[in-house]
Amino acid sequence: MIMYIIMIAFMLIGWLISMQLKRKFKQYSEVTIGSGLTGKEIAEKMLSDNGINDVKVISVEGQLTDHYNPADRTVNLSHDVYYGRSAASAAVSAHECGHAVQHARAYTWLQMRSALVPVVSFGSKYVQWILLGGILMVNTFPALLLIGIVMFAAITLFSFVTLPVEFDASRRAMVWLETSRTANTQELGMAKEALSWAAMTYVVAALSALATLAYYVMVYMGRRN
Repeated sequence: MIMYIIMIAFMLIGWLISMQLKRKFKQYSEVTIGSGLTGKEIAEKMLSDNGINDVKVISVEGQLTDHYNPADRTVNLSHDVYYGRSAASAAVSAHECGHAVQHARAYTWLQMRSALVPVVSFGSKYVQWILLGGILMVNTFPALLLIGIVMFAAITLFSFVTLPVEFDASRRAMVWLETSRTANTQELGMAKEALSWAAMTYVVAALSALATLAYYVMVYMGRRN
């Protein structure tokens, strides 16, 4: 019962943070950045300033769908960020370029995260079914639950490895926005706050995964007792 309460609490916290994140991005999307640069122009400038010339900046559909793809070396910005000239678009575009800089500099945590992607992609497709089957058959075929726990442990590890990757990308973004004078002091404060709320979603996701993993481990250990 306690584990259920904890997991529900994390779901609620995650939802509240997500709502606050969207509110902040909406608020700061209405603040035009002094430099007048679009998200696309900011991304291209940050890449160029870091000596990166083989990464393309493209527009993708959706809201808060921005990401860096190391496979095809593209910075993917949502429509509002790509064309926006706001504090929010500056923060997001610089953050995603932070990942491109990590890739170019062979950042250890990013390399570790990339190495886990195939395992997590495979495991996420089947782990819930394996865990469900493992719980239903915990007394007759406990090995199935153990397999599920190992798979979910890899996903949990991925969530925690993601944290330094995201925090470092935001750090690189903020340093560049300031040193390049792309944003003024007020705009830097907005960008930092927006990125901080975005980072919190990853923290809650990691802690939630850890709590869920602990629950399944307790179920498995309870069978043995």
